[in-house]
Amino acid sequence: MYPKRLVCDYECATNGTFVIRFLYFLQTTASFGYDGLVQDKLYEKTIKRAFNILSAKPRSISEMRTRLLEKEWATAEIVERVITRLCELEYLDDEKFAVQFANSKLITKPLGSSRLRRDLQRKKLSSTVITKALENVYTEKPEDELIEIALTKRLRLKGKPTTREESKKLFDYLLRLGFKYDLVIRRVRDAGKVDVDEEN
Repeated sequence: MYPKRLVCDYECATNGTFVIRFLYFLQTTASFGYDGLVQDKLYEKTIKRAFNILSAKPRSISEMRTRLLEKEWATAEIVERVITRLCELEYLDDEKFAVQFANSKLITKPLGSSRLRRDLQRKKLSSTVITKALENVYTEKPEDELIEIALTKRLRLKGKPTTREESKKLFDYLLRLGFKYDLVIRRVRDAGKVDVDEEN
């Protein structure tokens, strides 16, 4: 779409006049708002890409910014405009994203807070957002309950630990899931009545 003045020139052009006037248009783009047209098209292209990215899965603001800037044609200014608009429309919301992501992880597998915190950090979320999300999900699903679920599944698969070595393996497994050290020690001892070396 070209400015009205250019359209009029085209309609009135005879004997090659349009060609001359079009060249003049290219040389004086600022006066006709050509830069604005380019910026608008770039904005449309960028926001379309953003929606395509979101259609695959939710993203944090920082993740979206990184993905949009991957393209050579992307500019920081346009990307920030797009992100601002997506936030206004609530397609991007780090606090909601963090809670939804954390809940989805806990549905898939019982995890402790340290493991879930690391997973959230990989999503490039702020420490404040992460802390609030952890408080939210662990209020609904306490770690005491989650470790019990993890422990029950493990014992069903491997059986109760009867030796120090088996207790150590169970201990390491629960620690890898991100449960608190003291909680893991207590539950492993209860499970097999075998002391675990606290020095690891």
